[in-house]
Amino acid sequence: MLDSFLKEYIYYLKITKNLAKNTIISYQNDLIDYLDFLDKQYHLSQPDKIVKQHALNYMNHLKRAELSARSIARKLSAIKSFHHYLVTEKLCDENIFISISQPKVTNALPVVLNQEEIMRLIDAAKGELNVLDIRNLAMVELAYGSGLRVSELINLRVSDLHLNNSLVKIIGKGSKERIVPLGENAVFAIRKYLVESRPMIHPEGKDTLFVNRSGQKLSRVGFYKIIQKLALVAKIDKSISPHTLRHSFATHLLENGADLRAVQELLGHEDIMTTENYTHISKQHLQNAYQSAHPRANRKEVN
Repeated sequence: MLDSFLKEYIYYLKITKNLAKNTIISYQNDLIDYLDFLDKQYHLSQPDKIVKQHALNYMNHLKRAELSARSIARKLSAIKSFHHYLVTEKLCDENIFISISQPKVTNALPVVLNQEEIMRLIDAAKGELNVLDIRNLAMVELAYGSGLRVSELINLRVSDLHLNNSLVKIIGKGSKERIVPLGENAVFAIRKYLVESRPMIHPEGKDTLFVNRSGQKLSRVGFYKIIQKLALVAKIDKSISPHTLRHSFATHLLENGADLRAVQELLGHEDIMTTENYTHISKQHLQNAYQSAHPRANRKEVN
């Protein structure tokens, strides 16, 4: 069985590569599927017995399963990395996946709320300003005001906050730390939550910042459901998620003249190419504004 090699690889990702927990889980799930295929189809027990035809057959298996190009590309990336590890550990002579090309993935632009929609979402979060409304408002103000990932927001601790300095410490992907500024609205909303809301739903006083009505750490699914409910109240007909607030944060900064490198640092992107995706959204915003406002934008010039 190849399971033992997978366990060693996962340990390598945790200890040597120091990858984020969610990334490791994603790699593990993709590789379990791959190794399960090899076991059922070929009964392989040693990695040096995997040949290129096995790889091609697995790729055909994924296509027959009608997976999206993006899902296949993600799986292929994990498998290539695994085989590279096997080669470096001298468990294989070559990476048989190195010559298999990634499927073409269409980079659809992420959904972004305009500033008027953001205000409607914030107004919806205020609700009747009961204890849960106050919490929801603090989360929305923080997510949009600082561009946090969902995982970063739900894992925040009270001790990460430096409200007097309008800063928050973030532990991002790969356990990398960054300091992110907080706007006045976010600081005010968080203070109100800490004083008027959190003690009512979380009297134990543990360090987790955002909690559910039972006093437990709020989950990704819990935050997603909150955003979906608020979008309904705000009458936003776009398909949005908590990550939409991060996309909107970055896009609005760039639309208002922020430096790309500064936005990269705020978002915690390792590669500036990832941040550059938001410039395409910003340009699309300008194009849409031109098309809707200029009197000759949608007309052919008559000679």
